[in-house]
Amino acid sequence: MGIEAYIIHFGYIIILLGTFFGGEAILVLAGFLAHRGYLVFSLVVLTAFTGSIASDQLYFYLGRKKGFAYLDTRPSWKAKSDRILKLIQKHQNLVIILFRFAYGFRAITPFLIGLSNIPSFRFLLLNVLGAITWAITLTSLGYVFGNAAELLLNDIKKYEFIIMGLILLIGLVVWLLQTRAEKKR
Repeated sequence: MGIEAYIIHFGYIIILLGTFFGGEAILVLAGFLAHRGYLVFSLVVLTAFTGSIASDQLYFYLGRKKGFAYLDTRPSWKAKSDRILKLIQKHQNLVIILFRFAYGFRAITPFLIGLSNIPSFRFLLLNVLGAITWAITLTSLGYVFGNAAELLLNDIKKYEFIIMGLILLIGLVVWLLQTRAEKKR
């Protein structure tokens, strides 16, 4: 089985898992693969939306049920979370819709929103709006990148695996830099 077959058979599962645990680079790569015809654009968006909603709702309910007890055991997190909680109180709707666009805040923000007094149903509605916007935007970014690469390179077929590797490498480097910066803080 060639790499194309693996992408076609397992691509949506990887997108679902990738978007559950973050997924920016995976989603851009999936958009590129949709442009190349390996995946279906609308299914990539739907899968990314599902992974994002599932993780955000889980973290929200964990924050709602266990949030304060968990933060009490981690004083360094408590100081950082106070700043985000103040932002959530000032701009609740915008934070809920846009937090997934701020790299590195995707897992912690729904947890902290769970600590706030925001009603669960309101979070769900705004989370749906933010997740669909995020899924469409990042998938489109990869799709447009694929289109631009095709215009620049006459025979993109020769370069598509290099491009996929570069997208993954860039995503990995950004993730490593973010992780390193968080450890320093």
